[in-house]
Amino acid sequence: MADKEQQAYHPAAANGYNRSDEEATATQAKELRRQKYKKWLIYGIAFVIFQSAVIALFSMTVMKVRNPKFRVRSATFDKFDIPTTNTSFNLKTNVALGIKNTNFGPYKYDNSTIYFYYGEVEVGRAVIPKSKAQFRRTKKFTVTLDLASTDLVGKTQLANDLSKGIVPLSSRSKLTGKVELMLIFKKKKAVDMNCTMEVNTATQSLQNISCK
Repeated sequence: MADKEQQAYHPAAANGYNRSDEEATATQAKELRRQKYKKWLIYGIAFVIFQSAVIALFSMTVMKVRNPKFRVRSATFDKFDIPTTNTSFNLKTNVALGIKNTNFGPYKYDNSTIYFYYGEVEVGRAVIPKSKAQFRRTKKFTVTLDLASTDLVGKTQLANDLSKGIVPLSSRSKLTGKVELMLIFKKKKAVDMNCTMEVNTATQSLQNISCK
């Protein structure tokens, strides 16, 4: 009788073990899927963060448009005419200019004019032909003009400055143009020049150049 009861319960016990194995396998597979999903989720979040950082960096460096800088760099003189009476000056001047473009695209500018002043009186001007400053480069060029005190005759301050051998001048100009990025995007940029300098009559040179 006992043998019969044991034989009757063996199949049930076997089925119980099978169900336990299947449940354990299913649970394990479910856990593996969960871990895999979690891993890919982390990868996805990391990729999004990386992409956002790259875009932000790109926007702050390559795509950021900065104002080019326009400066007087130096000057030489082909004619340096100052009479012994120290009442006037007439200078044939070659002025070296520079346009510093720190953008990742060329700066194309239109025709312009540079003006030189003694005090608030204009003493010379020169045309700046349209051109372009290449990306991450400084365009250097020279303009020739006459600096003359024609409209300053009789000015006591000019006579004093010439006697001291130092003639203070200033220069102003404005460039209008566009910075071109990746051959597609164009951003208008106007560049102002405002420089001060001194003509040293003893050394016949331009000195103490300062630009804002």
